[in-house]
Amino acid sequence: MFARRGAHVVQADRIAHDMMRPGEKVYDDLVAHFGRGILDADGTISRPRLAQAAFAGPGGNCVAELNAIVHPAVIRAQEQWMEEIGCRDPRTVAIVEAALIFEAGVECQFDKIIVVTCGPEKKAARFAQRTNVSLEFAREEVGRRSAAQMSDAEKLARADYVIHNDGALADTEPQVEAVWQDLVKLAQ
Repeated sequence: MFARRGAHVVQADRIAHDMMRPGEKVYDDLVAHFGRGILDADGTISRPRLAQAAFAGPGGNCVAELNAIVHPAVIRAQEQWMEEIGCRDPRTVAIVEAALIFEAGVECQFDKIIVVTCGPEKKAARFAQRTNVSLEFAREEVGRRSAAQMSDAEKLARADYVIHNDGALADTEPQVEAVWQDLVKLAQ
């Protein structure tokens, strides 16, 4: 919705996916740390297997180890992207879409933080639809991942803007537009 309005948008998850391709340093580091069991037959990293290894590692949780490998590289790429956008058009709105900005400790790199939120049942339903898994599995997975992150309440308290995304897209659009108008003013 922000991109349609003219914002430059980059997704941290897409950056991470690119860095997990064979031949990339992050790929090599993940395979060295978590083992070849995270790979599909074609040698690519299986995101579900990587998630399983990270969330069910020794002591029940190796998410911090996963984040220590992936986050620094993604953060460097985000910083480079923001610098490039800023050089081309210093008065534009650039948005980094990232679920773990607070957890990575990089919120100070951004002028404003937007948190998009919805209830746990909606998160599970969307996860189930996006990944083609059962709703029961999605509930467990969303719960497991949420437990490894900062609580929604804390994120909401630290946000500059909150967009509630429990309803239809038509309900989200006016919230996005209000934030957009403010961001455009700030960019001038």
